[in-house]
Amino acid sequence: MNKLMIGLGMFLGSTLGSYIPVLWGGSVFSFTSILFGVIGGLVGIWLGYKISKYFDFT
Repeated sequence: MNKLMIGLGMFLGSTLGSYIPVLWGGSVFSFTSILFGVIGGLVGIWLGYKISKYFDFT
């Protein structure tokens, strides 16, 4: 379950991070969108890890 939570966090974080520039009129395929996708993915991995440790998934 640990890998599932980390993968889910990465997917959701990168998806939401990539969509942020669209909110101010940017493109989904811009450099800013890719950068925010990477940052969102890293935050999602970290958050997925913390959640899996909190609920003690093995």
